[in-house]
Order: sequence, then structure tokens, then C-alpha cells
Amino acid sequence: MTARAADRARYDRATAHLDAPVAIVDLEAFDANADDLVRRAGGKPIRVASKSVRCRALLERALARDGFAGVMSFTLAESLWLARSGFEDVLLAYPSADRARYAELTADPELASAVTVMIDDPAQLSIIDAARHGGREVVRVCLELDTSLRLLGGRVRVGARRSPLHSPAQVADLARAVARRPGFEVVGIMAYEGHVAGVGDAVAGRPLRSRAVRLMQAAARRELAERRAAVVRAVRAVVPGLEFVNGGGSGSVQHTAAEDAVTEIAAGSGLYVPRLFDNYTSFRGRPAALFAQPVVRRPGVGVVTVLGGGYPASGAPGADRLPVPYLPEGLRYDSQEGAGEVQTPLIGSPADDLLIGDKVWFRHAKAGELCERFDALHLVEGDAVTATVPTYRGEGHAFL
Repeated sequence: MTARAADRARYDRATAHLDAPVAIVDLEAFDANADDLVRRAGGKPIRVASKSVRCRALLERALARDGFAGVMSFTLAESLWLARSGFEDVLLAYPSADRARYAELTADPELASAVTVMIDDPAQLSIIDAARHGGREVVRVCLELDTSLRLLGGRVRVGARRSPLHSPAQVADLARAVARRPGFEVVGIMAYEGHVAGVGDAVAGRPLRSRAVRLMQAAARRELAERRAAVVRAVRAVVPGLEFVNGGGSGSVQHTAAEDAVTEIAAGSGLYVPRLFDNYTSFRGRPAALFAQPVVRRPGVGVVTVLGGGYPASGAPGADRLPVPYLPEGLRYDSQEGAGEVQTPLIGSPADDLLIGDKVWFRHAKAGELCERFDALHLVEGDAVTATVPTYRGEGHAFL
């Protein structure tokens, strides 16, 4: 029996009492992935990206381990909810225009001390001030640096279109603007190199593209390490008490941690290891989060149909954004239908061994987005479900 076949047998036994669709997290794999992230971080703390987990119980499990400290959230409403739930260090990773939540933040000393907001433009400060409604708490601010690699005099750009702040001077200028403005304090810098951390460099069947990605990423790491260090020096000249410099992502932990200027690493997807993390040479994780759909039809030889399964991930549309049939091995989508809203046909010889009611296990393309489809995650240890915990959705929250 292969390792994957053994996992399938365990998951089927563990969830035999549960009807599919059902989602699980294999805690042994989750913990092993957490240990690997800590090892690659080389002693620098890892801030858990909540959008990649979307389950309070599993955020708490990660943060209880040595090597993890703080949460990186994705909306202001989520940030306040987490802070009220007892999370003491929440960094909002994206600028917000949520005036109602800013009013809450600026009026509550406990929230203001626990939550740090992200900015890259003075106009974002004006939104916060306009929302205060008498709230006088000092707002903790993090400045976001654009990490994109610019070539040929800026005519070619590699990387996400995020912050407009690219040079040390631009970031330092914003730090000065914040320092001059009452009610705000710069406490950190964030720089997420998504073109390094979030792009696989070993795509199966595409050796030339994979080599090109590796060359690009090597160049991007060198350029960003120099520029990020210069940015930190420039900002520290304005804000000597800067508390943290956050960088990285699950795919670049060890590279980012090697930079002296970086004080902490952001990671989250590496805990679940979704399918997009199969294409990396720098690390190998264990799939920890999976979902199962039930077989509901047997249309013919070599074909079964499962209920639902059309859970595409965000990003540029493409086949790599679809969940992948994982267990039993050897199933694939029908190219005429793909992953369906209500039903999904699957093709391959393993289909002939599946009966009506059997489970087919899938891996989502991205990590936390799976939790938008399920109210609960069943936590598997060995061949048993040892706990069932709510996702954000299960607690009644859809933050974005």
C-alpha cells in the first residue's frame, strides 16, 4: 500500500460516521508543516497569516507552538474580532476603508493596543481620522513596501500591484508624514514578495518555465534584500523605535529569514499545504487540509460523478485554480465539464472501484479559501476524528 493509499484508508475510517461533503485537517501533517516552517525561519518568529487558516482553533494551535508569534489578518472587521477573542498582536495586512470599524478601533484602548493597521498612502490616514467620532486612541501603523522587481528602467514589472511605495525615500517620506500627524504611530514595515513566496518554481512538465521562474526569483531576492535593508535604514532614521519588519511567505521563508533587516516572517498556507505548493524546489510539505465529496452516480466504465466540488480559488483563472482529485490516486476531471457547481464527473480506472456513497478526497488550490465552503473542520489524528472545530464561516463570519 502506498503512503497516499494508507492516508485514504485512514481518512475513510476516521470519517465513516460523517456524510460528505466534509472537510478535515490531518493534525499530524499540520504539526509537521508547522515544525518545518519554524526550522526554515531559523529562529525568527512566524506571524500566522489568518486568511490561509480561517479557523480560530487552528490559529491558536499554531501560536501555541514555539517559533510562532502574532497574527496577520486580512480585514479590519476580522482584526477586531480576533483581538476581542484574545489574540493580542494582530497585524492587518491590507489597507481598509471600513469607517465603522475604525471608529471602534480608535475608541477602544484594548483594540488600539492589539491591532496594527496597514497604510501606503496619506489618504488612508484621513479616512481613519474622519471615522474617529471622538475616539482619541493612537493608531498603530505599518507601512507597506512594494516588492516588485522592475527591469529595463521600469518598463517590465514582476510582482503584484500592491503598494505605490517602492524606494527608500518614498517609504521614509510616508513615515515622516505619519510622525507629523497626531494620533498615529509607525511601528512596522511589511514587504510581501509574492512573486517569490507564492509562485512555484518546479511546474511539472514545464522545465523551461520552471528554470525561468528560478532565475527571476534569484534576481528578485537579491534586489529586494538590498532595497529592503535600505528602506529599513531610511525609516529607522525617522522612527528609531520601529518594532518589526515583516517579510516573506510560506514559499520563501528561509530566504527572507536570512535577511538581517527582517525581524519576522509571515506564513500560513504552509500549514495546510494546498495544491499550489506542490511546485516548489525549496521545501516539501504534507497535505493537511482536504475535503471529500460523495460519489452519487456511476455513468459508465471508468467514470463516477461526485456531488459538487466546483470550488475554484482566487487569482488569474486557469486549471491550477481548481481543486485537484487526490484520493484515490488516478482520477481526473472530464475536460468537457471540469469541476461542477452541483456535480463533477471524474474519469480514471480507480472510478470502477468506487461505489455510490464512497468519498473522493480533494485538495483545494489555495489554503484558507476552502474554509469559505465548510462550517466545520474535522481534526483527524491517526484514523479517528478527535475534535470538530468551526471555521470562520461556521462562527457566522464572512469577512470578505
